[in-house]
Amino acid sequence: MACPHVSGLAALLTAAHPEWSPAAIRSTLMTTANISGNDGKPIIDSANRRPSTPFAHGAGHVSPIPALSPGLIYDLTAEDYLNFLCASNYTSSQIKIIARRDFSCDPKKSYKLSDLNYPSFAVIVSQGGGEAYKHTRSVTSVGGAGTYTVQCAFDKIAVNISVEPAVLSFKKVNEVKSYTVTFRVNPSMLAGTNSFARIEWSDGSHVVRSPVALSWRSN
Repeated sequence: MACPHVSGLAALLTAAHPEWSPAAIRSTLMTTANISGNDGKPIIDSANRRPSTPFAHGAGHVSPIPALSPGLIYDLTAEDYLNFLCASNYTSSQIKIIARRDFSCDPKKSYKLSDLNYPSFAVIVSQGGGEAYKHTRSVTSVGGAGTYTVQCAFDKIAVNISVEPAVLSFKKVNEVKSYTVTFRVNPSMLAGTNSFARIEWSDGSHVVRSPVALSWRSN
């Protein structure tokens, strides 16, 4: 039943904000979702009756009222998706089938999956692959002028998360600002370990929340 519920909420948001892109609609549903149940307790994973993780609940339970006014959104263009296909090692012929037009990946450009301006973060930690991972995101103010401060919640044994800049100030609606997140991971974690975190931007009235999942993999 999640699909029809979310589809209905997407239609509601599109009616309220017809100028928003599909990516903006997805962003507002994700970043305003609740990470606890209506009772204020953690969302329970029905498979094991334990507190769920983002692997089970994703960004959380959708919350339609906050979604109407999210403050900030993570937007995407068609070009962003094409670059993502390049990062996924799609060939020009494969991309043409999807895009329905010619598009060639620039051999001089370095494409990364983490460059996609998605409202969540996934970090795959490879043994021997280094201890620092950087992801850059851009947010658009749909709430007008305001100053947002970041807060991060994470397991300090597994990772340290820092954000630069830690404060984003917007002077007008639709202004875009970028920030970079650095994940400094513990390389000694066992392969198969997962750790979860949150990155939240708030101006005092809006909370723009992104889930984070880190997975340690063997080579």
